[in-house]
Amino acid sequence: MSKCFVLVAIAASAMLSFSLTFASESWPQFRGPRGDGIAIEQSPPVEFGEDQNLTWKTDLPGKAWSSPVIANGVVWLTTAIERIPTEEEREALLKNTKNDAKKFKTLAIAKAIELKLLKVDFESGRLLQTIDLMTVDTPDAIHATNSYASPTPFLNDDHVYCHFGTYGTFCVTRDSGAVVWQRTLPLEHGVGPGSSPIVHDGRLLLIQDGMDRQYVTALDAATGETLWTTDRPPMEAPSGDQKKAYCTPVVATDSNGRQQLLCMGSQWMVSYNASTGEEFWRVFHGKGFSVVPRPVLLGDVVFFATGFASRELWAVRIDGVGDVSSTHVEWTAGKGVPTKSSPLLHDGLIYLVDDNGVASCFDPETGDVVWKKRLGGKFSSSPLLAGGHLYFGNHEGEVFVLTTGEDAEVIQTNQLNGQIMASPAAIENALIVRTDSALYRFE
Repeated sequence: MSKCFVLVAIAASAMLSFSLTFASESWPQFRGPRGDGIAIEQSPPVEFGEDQNLTWKTDLPGKAWSSPVIANGVVWLTTAIERIPTEEEREALLKNTKNDAKKFKTLAIAKAIELKLLKVDFESGRLLQTIDLMTVDTPDAIHATNSYASPTPFLNDDHVYCHFGTYGTFCVTRDSGAVVWQRTLPLEHGVGPGSSPIVHDGRLLLIQDGMDRQYVTALDAATGETLWTTDRPPMEAPSGDQKKAYCTPVVATDSNGRQQLLCMGSQWMVSYNASTGEEFWRVFHGKGFSVVPRPVLLGDVVFFATGFASRELWAVRIDGVGDVSSTHVEWTAGKGVPTKSSPLLHDGLIYLVDDNGVASCFDPETGDVVWKKRLGGKFSSSPLLAGGHLYFGNHEGEVFVLTTGEDAEVIQTNQLNGQIMASPAAIENALIVRTDSALYRFE
Protein backbone atom coordinates (compact mmCIF):
# COMPACT_ATOMS: atom_id res chain seq x y z
CA MET A 1 0.00 0.00 0.00
CA SER A 2 1.03 3.61 -0.52
CA LYS A 3 2.84 5.77 2.04
CA CYS A 4 -0.23 8.03 2.01
CA PHE A 5 -2.42 5.10 3.06
CA VAL A 6 -0.11 4.25 5.94
CA LEU A 7 -0.11 7.84 7.24
CA VAL A 8 -3.90 8.06 7.04
CA ALA A 9 -4.21 4.69 8.76
CA ILE A 10 -2.01 5.92 11.62
CA ALA A 11 -4.19 9.01 11.98
CA ALA A 12 -7.30 6.84 11.97
CA SER A 13 -5.81 4.64 14.68
CA ALA A 14 -5.17 7.71 16.82
CA MET A 15 -8.75 8.85 16.38
CA LEU A 16 -9.91 5.35 17.30
CA SER A 17 -7.96 5.38 20.55
CA PHE A 18 -9.43 8.77 21.46
CA SER A 19 -12.96 7.62 20.69
CA LEU A 20 -12.61 4.45 22.71
CA THR A 21 -11.86 6.34 25.92
CA PHE A 22 -15.62 6.87 26.01
CA ALA A 23 -16.46 3.19 25.45
CA SER A 24 -17.28 2.54 29.11
CA GLU A 25 -20.05 5.12 28.98
CA SER A 26 -22.31 3.54 26.38
CA TRP A 27 -22.82 0.89 23.73
CA PRO A 28 -25.22 2.89 21.54
CA GLN A 29 -25.56 0.93 18.30
CA PHE A 30 -24.95 -2.33 16.45
CA ARG A 31 -21.33 -3.29 17.24
CA GLY A 32 -20.69 -0.56 19.76
CA PRO A 33 -19.51 3.08 19.95
CA ARG A 34 -17.91 3.10 16.48
CA GLY A 35 -19.93 0.27 15.00
CA ASP A 36 -16.87 -1.96 14.63
CA GLY A 37 -17.12 -4.38 17.57
CA ILE A 38 -14.13 -2.89 19.43
CA ALA A 39 -14.00 -2.05 23.15
CA ILE A 40 -10.29 -1.86 24.00
CA GLU A 41 -10.77 -0.13 27.34
CA GLN A 42 -12.97 -2.94 28.66
CA SER A 43 -11.82 -6.06 30.57
CA PRO A 44 -14.69 -8.57 30.55
CA PRO A 45 -14.08 -12.11 31.83
CA VAL A 46 -12.49 -14.77 29.66
CA GLU A 47 -14.18 -17.63 31.51
CA PHE A 48 -17.93 -17.51 32.11
CA GLY A 49 -21.04 -19.64 31.98
CA GLU A 50 -24.40 -20.40 33.55
CA ASP A 51 -22.77 -20.63 37.00
CA GLN A 52 -19.44 -18.85 36.48
CA ASN A 53 -18.76 -15.11 36.65
CA LEU A 54 -22.50 -14.54 36.15
CA THR A 55 -23.83 -11.30 37.65
CA TRP A 56 -27.36 -11.84 36.41
CA LYS A 57 -29.46 -13.64 33.81
CA THR A 58 -32.81 -12.28 32.67
CA ASP A 59 -35.31 -14.29 30.66
CA LEU A 60 -36.60 -12.42 27.63
CA PRO A 61 -40.01 -12.67 25.97
CA GLY A 62 -40.49 -13.24 22.26
CA LYS A 63 -38.00 -14.00 19.50
CA ALA A 64 -35.44 -11.46 18.30
CA TRP A 65 -31.89 -11.42 16.97
CA SER A 66 -31.35 -7.69 17.56
CA SER A 67 -28.30 -6.87 19.69
CA PRO A 68 -28.46 -5.02 23.03
CA VAL A 69 -27.63 -1.31 23.24
CA ILE A 70 -26.67 0.30 26.55
CA ALA A 71 -26.47 3.78 28.11
CA ASN A 72 -27.01 5.42 31.51
CA GLY A 73 -27.49 2.17 33.37
CA VAL A 74 -30.11 0.75 31.00
CA VAL A 75 -29.96 -2.06 28.46
CA TRP A 76 -32.39 -1.69 25.55
CA LEU A 77 -33.58 -4.54 23.35
CA THR A 78 -36.32 -5.06 20.78
CA THR A 79 -38.41 -8.19 20.49
CA ALA A 80 -41.33 -9.67 18.60
CA ILE A 81 -44.01 -11.75 20.28
CA GLU A 82 -45.27 -14.19 17.65
CA ARG A 83 -48.69 -15.81 17.48
CA ILE A 84 -47.59 -19.21 16.22
CA PRO A 85 -49.82 -20.96 13.64
CA THR A 86 -50.57 -24.66 13.53
CA GLU A 87 -48.93 -26.57 10.67
CA GLU A 88 -52.14 -26.38 8.65
CA GLU A 89 -52.43 -22.65 9.31
CA ARG A 90 -48.77 -22.20 8.39
CA GLU A 91 -49.26 -23.89 5.03
CA ALA A 92 -52.32 -21.75 4.33
CA LEU A 93 -50.52 -18.54 5.30
CA LEU A 94 -47.51 -19.38 3.11
CA LYS A 95 -49.76 -20.14 0.15
CA ASN A 96 -51.09 -16.59 0.41
CA THR A 97 -47.57 -15.16 0.00
CA LYS A 98 -45.57 -14.67 -3.19
CA ASN A 99 -43.13 -17.41 -2.22
CA ASP A 100 -42.58 -20.49 -4.32
CA ALA A 101 -43.89 -23.65 -2.65
CA LYS A 102 -40.42 -25.15 -3.03
CA LYS A 103 -39.14 -22.64 -0.48
CA PHE A 104 -41.78 -23.31 2.18
CA LYS A 105 -39.47 -25.57 4.20
CA THR A 106 -36.98 -22.73 4.66
CA LEU A 107 -39.59 -20.18 5.74
CA ALA A 108 -41.35 -19.25 8.97
CA ILE A 109 -44.50 -17.19 9.34
CA ALA A 110 -46.62 -15.93 12.22
CA LYS A 111 -50.36 -15.26 12.40
CA ALA A 112 -49.56 -11.95 14.10
CA ILE A 113 -46.64 -10.23 15.83
CA GLU A 114 -46.42 -7.76 18.68
CA LEU A 115 -43.37 -5.50 18.37
CA LYS A 116 -41.95 -4.34 21.69
CA LEU A 117 -39.05 -2.45 23.22
CA LEU A 118 -37.58 -3.83 26.46
CA LYS A 119 -35.86 -1.73 29.13
CA VAL A 120 -33.57 -3.70 31.46
CA ASP A 121 -31.67 -2.38 34.48
CA PHE A 122 -27.92 -2.80 33.86
CA GLU A 123 -27.05 -3.27 37.55
CA SER A 124 -29.70 -5.82 38.55
CA GLY A 125 -30.97 -7.28 35.28
CA ARG A 126 -34.53 -6.43 36.29
CA LEU A 127 -36.97 -5.81 33.44
CA LEU A 128 -37.96 -2.21 34.10
CA GLN A 129 -40.44 -1.62 31.29
CA THR A 130 -42.03 -3.29 28.28
CA ILE A 131 -43.02 -0.71 25.68
CA ASP A 132 -45.67 -1.75 23.17
CA LEU A 133 -44.90 -0.38 19.72
CA MET A 134 -47.18 -2.07 17.20
CA THR A 135 -49.25 -5.16 16.49
CA VAL A 136 -48.99 -6.52 12.95
CA ASP A 137 -51.65 -8.90 11.65
CA THR A 138 -50.63 -11.44 8.98
CA PRO A 139 -46.98 -10.39 8.65
CA ASP A 140 -44.87 -11.55 5.71
CA ALA A 141 -42.96 -14.81 5.80
CA ILE A 142 -39.34 -14.71 6.94
CA HIS A 143 -36.45 -17.14 6.67
CA ALA A 144 -36.61 -19.81 9.35
CA THR A 145 -33.27 -18.62 10.76
CA ASN A 146 -34.36 -14.95 10.93
CA SER A 147 -36.64 -13.09 13.34
CA TYR A 148 -39.17 -10.28 13.01
CA ALA A 149 -36.95 -8.13 15.26
CA SER A 150 -33.41 -8.51 13.90
CA PRO A 151 -32.32 -4.86 13.36
CA THR A 152 -30.51 -3.40 16.40
CA PRO A 153 -31.83 -0.14 17.96
CA PHE A 154 -29.80 3.09 18.06
CA LEU A 155 -29.41 5.32 21.13
CA ASN A 156 -29.06 9.04 20.50
CA ASP A 157 -29.40 11.80 23.08
CA ASP A 158 -32.71 11.26 24.91
CA HIS A 159 -34.18 8.78 22.43
CA VAL A 160 -33.97 5.20 21.26
CA TYR A 161 -34.70 4.49 17.59
CA CYS A 162 -36.21 1.11 16.76
CA HIS A 163 -36.44 -0.19 13.22
CA PHE A 164 -38.34 -3.32 12.19
CA GLY A 165 -38.01 -2.91 8.44
CA THR A 166 -41.34 -2.89 6.66
CA TYR A 167 -43.21 -3.26 9.97
CA GLY A 168 -42.31 0.15 11.33
CA THR A 169 -39.70 2.64 12.51
CA PHE A 170 -40.12 4.28 15.93
CA CYS A 171 -38.58 7.10 17.95
CA VAL A 172 -39.08 6.50 21.69
CA THR A 173 -38.13 8.69 24.66
CA ARG A 174 -35.69 6.94 26.98
CA ASP A 175 -37.08 8.40 30.19
CA SER A 176 -40.81 7.69 29.81
CA GLY A 177 -40.98 5.18 26.94
CA ALA A 178 -43.39 7.40 25.01
CA VAL A 179 -43.44 7.06 21.23
CA VAL A 180 -42.48 10.44 19.75
CA TRP A 181 -43.10 9.42 16.15
CA GLN A 182 -43.45 6.36 13.98
CA ARG A 183 -43.19 5.68 10.26
CA THR A 184 -44.01 2.73 8.06
CA LEU A 185 -41.82 2.31 4.99
CA PRO A 186 -43.20 -0.72 3.13
CA LEU A 187 -40.64 -3.07 1.63
CA GLU A 188 -40.60 -6.65 0.41
CA HIS A 189 -37.69 -8.06 2.40
CA GLY A 190 -38.02 -11.58 1.06
CA VAL A 191 -36.73 -13.27 4.22
CA GLY A 192 -37.46 -10.63 6.85
CA PRO A 193 -35.85 -7.38 8.08
CA GLY A 194 -32.14 -7.14 8.89
CA SER A 195 -30.53 -3.73 8.30
CA SER A 196 -30.01 -1.68 11.48
CA PRO A 197 -30.51 2.11 11.62
CA ILE A 198 -27.92 4.74 12.50
CA VAL A 199 -28.33 8.38 13.51
CA HIS A 200 -25.88 11.01 12.25
CA ASP A 201 -26.15 14.81 12.37
CA GLY A 202 -29.84 14.70 13.22
CA ARG A 203 -30.67 12.20 10.47
CA LEU A 204 -31.92 8.65 10.90
CA LEU A 205 -30.28 6.78 8.03
CA LEU A 206 -31.79 3.60 6.64
CA ILE A 207 -30.73 1.16 3.94
CA GLN A 208 -33.91 -0.12 2.30
CA ASP A 209 -32.76 -2.87 -0.06
CA GLY A 210 -35.80 -5.04 -0.75
CA MET A 211 -36.89 -7.34 -3.54
CA ASP A 212 -39.31 -4.76 -4.92
CA ARG A 213 -37.19 -1.64 -4.49
CA GLN A 214 -33.66 -0.72 -3.38
CA TYR A 215 -32.90 2.71 -1.93
CA VAL A 216 -31.27 4.64 0.91
CA THR A 217 -33.19 7.26 2.87
CA ALA A 218 -32.70 9.84 5.62
CA LEU A 219 -35.43 10.77 8.09
CA ASP A 220 -35.41 13.77 10.39
CA ALA A 221 -34.50 12.17 13.73
CA ALA A 222 -36.71 14.66 15.60
CA THR A 223 -39.87 14.34 13.48
CA GLY A 224 -39.56 11.27 11.24
CA GLU A 225 -40.05 13.42 8.15
CA THR A 226 -38.26 12.19 5.01
CA LEU A 227 -35.30 14.46 4.19
CA TRP A 228 -33.96 12.65 1.13
CA THR A 229 -34.27 9.35 -0.73
CA THR A 230 -31.79 7.99 -3.28
CA ASP A 231 -32.34 4.90 -5.41
CA ARG A 232 -29.59 2.31 -5.68
CA PRO A 233 -27.64 1.83 -8.94
CA PRO A 234 -29.18 -0.40 -11.65
CA MET A 235 -28.57 -4.12 -11.15
CA GLU A 236 -28.33 -7.07 -13.49
CA ALA A 237 -30.36 -9.82 -11.84
CA PRO A 238 -33.09 -12.23 -12.97
CA SER A 239 -35.29 -11.41 -9.95
CA GLY A 240 -35.64 -9.17 -6.95
CA ASP A 241 -34.35 -12.02 -4.79
CA GLN A 242 -30.84 -11.25 -6.05
CA LYS A 243 -31.23 -7.49 -5.51
CA LYS A 244 -32.13 -7.53 -1.81
CA ALA A 245 -29.61 -6.87 0.99
CA TYR A 246 -29.52 -6.37 4.76
CA CYS A 247 -26.43 -4.27 5.52
CA THR A 248 -26.02 -1.51 8.12
CA PRO A 249 -24.47 1.79 6.92
CA VAL A 250 -21.17 3.28 8.09
CA VAL A 251 -20.15 6.95 8.28
CA ALA A 252 -16.55 7.82 7.36
CA THR A 253 -14.48 10.92 6.59
CA ASP A 254 -11.91 10.47 3.83
CA SER A 255 -8.52 12.18 3.50
CA ASN A 256 -10.15 14.84 1.29
CA GLY A 257 -12.45 15.85 4.14
CA ARG A 258 -15.62 14.41 2.61
CA GLN A 259 -18.03 12.91 5.12
CA GLN A 260 -19.36 9.76 3.50
CA LEU A 261 -22.25 7.41 4.14
CA LEU A 262 -21.05 3.97 3.01
CA CYS A 263 -23.94 1.72 2.05
CA MET A 264 -23.08 -1.81 1.01
CA GLY A 265 -25.69 -3.60 -1.12
CA SER A 266 -26.16 -6.26 -3.74
CA GLN A 267 -23.69 -5.87 -6.63
CA TRP A 268 -22.66 -2.35 -5.57
CA MET A 269 -20.94 -0.62 -2.68
CA VAL A 270 -21.98 3.04 -2.82
CA SER A 271 -20.84 6.17 -1.00
CA TYR A 272 -23.36 8.99 -0.46
CA ASN A 273 -23.35 12.47 1.00
CA ALA A 274 -25.17 11.88 4.29
CA SER A 275 -26.61 15.41 4.21
CA THR A 276 -28.11 15.31 0.72
CA GLY A 277 -28.13 11.72 -0.53
CA GLU A 278 -25.93 12.69 -3.48
CA GLU A 279 -23.68 9.87 -4.66
CA PHE A 280 -19.90 10.31 -4.27
CA TRP A 281 -18.69 7.03 -5.77
CA ARG A 282 -19.67 3.45 -6.46
CA VAL A 283 -17.85 0.16 -7.01
CA PHE A 284 -19.27 -2.94 -8.72
CA HIS A 285 -18.38 -6.03 -6.68
CA GLY A 286 -20.12 -8.65 -8.83
CA LYS A 287 -23.21 -10.79 -8.37
CA GLY A 288 -23.20 -10.91 -4.58
CA PHE A 289 -26.61 -10.37 -2.93
CA SER A 290 -28.39 -10.63 0.46
CA VAL A 291 -25.38 -8.89 1.97
CA VAL A 292 -25.42 -8.75 5.78
CA PRO A 293 -21.91 -8.03 7.21
CA ARG A 294 -21.26 -4.42 8.22
CA PRO A 295 -18.12 -2.92 6.59
CA VAL A 296 -15.06 -1.79 8.57
CA LEU A 297 -12.55 0.97 7.80
CA LEU A 298 -8.85 1.70 8.07
CA GLY A 299 -7.86 5.15 6.90
CA ASP A 300 -9.01 5.64 3.31
CA VAL A 301 -9.85 1.97 2.77
CA VAL A 302 -13.14 0.18 3.42
CA PHE A 303 -13.27 -3.60 3.82
CA PHE A 304 -16.50 -5.45 3.07
CA ALA A 305 -17.91 -8.92 2.36
CA THR A 306 -19.95 -9.40 -0.81
CA GLY A 307 -22.75 -11.73 0.30
CA PHE A 308 -24.33 -14.85 -1.09
CA ALA A 309 -23.27 -16.24 -4.48
CA SER A 310 -19.97 -14.39 -4.15
CA ARG A 311 -18.46 -14.58 -0.63
CA GLU A 312 -15.45 -12.40 -1.18
CA LEU A 313 -13.68 -9.88 1.02
CA TRP A 314 -12.87 -6.61 -0.76
CA ALA A 315 -10.59 -3.69 0.06
CA VAL A 316 -11.55 -0.45 -1.73
CA ARG A 317 -10.19 3.09 -1.37
CA ILE A 318 -12.89 5.63 -0.50
CA ASP A 319 -11.22 8.75 -1.94
CA GLY A 320 -12.64 8.38 -5.46
CA VAL A 321 -15.40 9.94 -7.55
CA GLY A 322 -17.91 8.23 -9.84
CA ASP A 323 -17.56 4.57 -10.83
CA VAL A 324 -14.25 3.47 -9.26
CA SER A 325 -14.58 -0.23 -10.10
CA SER A 326 -11.44 -0.23 -12.24
CA THR A 327 -9.34 2.21 -10.24
CA HIS A 328 -9.84 1.93 -6.46
CA VAL A 329 -9.99 -1.81 -5.66
CA GLU A 330 -6.91 -2.65 -3.58
CA TRP A 331 -7.46 -6.41 -3.41
CA THR A 332 -10.04 -9.18 -3.13
CA ALA A 333 -9.94 -12.48 -1.22
CA GLY A 334 -12.25 -15.39 -1.85
CA LYS A 335 -11.90 -17.99 0.92
CA GLY A 336 -13.30 -18.15 4.44
CA VAL A 337 -15.57 -15.12 4.04
CA PRO A 338 -18.89 -14.98 5.97
CA THR A 339 -22.31 -14.08 4.64
CA LYS A 340 -23.68 -13.01 8.05
CA SER A 341 -20.99 -12.17 10.59
CA SER A 342 -19.15 -8.83 10.22
CA PRO A 343 -15.37 -8.49 10.08
CA LEU A 344 -13.33 -6.92 12.87
CA LEU A 345 -10.21 -4.83 12.15
CA HIS A 346 -7.66 -4.11 14.85
CA ASP A 347 -3.94 -3.39 15.09
CA GLY A 348 -3.20 -4.14 11.45
CA LEU A 349 -5.20 -7.37 11.14
CA ILE A 350 -8.72 -8.30 9.98
CA TYR A 351 -10.54 -11.04 11.93
CA LEU A 352 -13.68 -12.82 10.81
CA VAL A 353 -15.52 -16.12 11.08
CA ASP A 354 -17.43 -17.78 8.26
CA ASP A 355 -20.90 -19.29 8.48
CA ASN A 356 -19.51 -22.76 9.27
CA GLY A 357 -17.25 -21.82 12.14
CA VAL A 358 -13.85 -21.28 10.53
CA ALA A 359 -12.15 -18.16 11.90
CA SER A 360 -9.62 -16.36 9.70
CA CYS A 361 -7.15 -13.52 9.98
CA PHE A 362 -6.22 -11.38 6.96
CA ASP A 363 -3.51 -8.81 6.29
CA PRO A 364 -5.39 -5.57 5.40
CA GLU A 365 -2.55 -4.34 3.17
CA THR A 366 -2.37 -7.40 0.90
CA GLY A 367 -5.43 -9.56 1.55
CA ASP A 368 -3.16 -12.50 2.40
CA VAL A 369 -4.39 -15.05 4.94
CA VAL A 370 -2.40 -14.88 8.17
CA TRP A 371 -4.10 -17.85 9.85
CA LYS A 372 -7.20 -20.03 9.90
CA LYS A 373 -8.70 -21.87 12.86
CA ARG A 374 -11.74 -24.13 13.03
CA LEU A 375 -13.98 -23.15 15.94
CA GLY A 376 -17.03 -25.24 15.07
CA GLY A 377 -20.74 -24.58 14.91
CA LYS A 378 -22.78 -22.11 12.84
CA PHE A 379 -22.19 -18.37 13.08
CA SER A 380 -24.32 -15.25 12.55
CA SER A 381 -23.15 -13.08 15.46
CA SER A 382 -20.33 -10.62 14.80
CA PRO A 383 -17.10 -10.82 16.82
CA LEU A 384 -16.14 -8.57 19.73
CA LEU A 385 -12.68 -7.36 20.73
CA ALA A 386 -12.41 -6.46 24.41
CA GLY A 387 -9.60 -6.58 26.95
CA GLY A 388 -7.15 -7.86 24.35
CA HIS A 389 -9.29 -10.86 23.49
CA LEU A 390 -11.60 -11.83 20.64
CA TYR A 391 -15.07 -13.21 21.43
CA PHE A 392 -16.97 -15.32 18.88
CA GLY A 393 -20.48 -16.66 19.69
CA ASN A 394 -22.21 -19.38 17.66
CA HIS A 395 -25.71 -20.77 17.15
CA GLU A 396 -24.96 -23.60 19.58
CA GLY A 397 -24.44 -21.17 22.48
CA GLU A 398 -20.66 -21.49 22.56
CA VAL A 399 -18.48 -18.41 23.00
CA PHE A 400 -14.89 -18.91 21.86
CA VAL A 401 -12.27 -16.58 23.34
CA LEU A 402 -9.08 -16.05 21.34
CA THR A 403 -5.93 -14.05 21.80
CA THR A 404 -5.14 -11.51 19.08
CA GLY A 405 -2.28 -11.20 16.62
CA GLU A 406 -0.49 -13.38 14.11
CA ASP A 407 -0.07 -16.14 16.71
CA ALA A 408 -3.64 -16.06 18.03
CA GLU A 409 -4.91 -19.07 19.95
CA VAL A 410 -8.24 -20.29 21.31
CA ILE A 411 -7.79 -20.01 25.07
CA GLN A 412 -11.32 -20.68 26.30
CA THR A 413 -14.65 -22.10 25.13
CA ASN A 414 -17.68 -21.10 27.20
CA GLN A 415 -21.11 -22.74 26.95
CA LEU A 416 -24.46 -20.99 27.43
CA ASN A 417 -27.95 -22.49 27.40
CA GLY A 418 -29.29 -20.96 24.21
CA GLN A 419 -28.68 -19.89 20.66
CA ILE A 420 -26.47 -16.87 19.97
CA MET A 421 -27.45 -14.79 16.95
CA ALA A 422 -27.11 -11.28 18.43
CA SER A 423 -23.71 -9.62 18.74
CA PRO A 424 -22.29 -9.11 22.27
CA ALA A 425 -21.48 -5.86 24.04
CA ALA A 426 -18.73 -4.88 26.49
CA ILE A 427 -19.29 -2.04 28.94
CA GLU A 428 -18.04 -1.27 32.48
CA ASN A 429 -15.80 -4.36 32.25
CA ALA A 430 -18.88 -6.53 31.84
CA LEU A 431 -19.80 -8.77 28.93
CA ILE A 432 -23.45 -8.57 27.83
CA VAL A 433 -24.68 -11.51 25.76
CA ARG A 434 -28.14 -12.07 24.32
CA THR A 435 -29.29 -15.57 23.44
CA ASP A 436 -32.60 -16.65 21.96
CA SER A 437 -34.13 -16.81 25.43
CA ALA A 438 -32.14 -14.68 27.87
CA LEU A 439 -29.86 -11.70 28.47
CA TYR A 440 -26.65 -12.27 30.48
CA ARG A 441 -24.20 -10.04 32.33
CA PHE A 442 -20.80 -11.59 33.07
CA GLU A 443 -17.90 -9.98 34.94
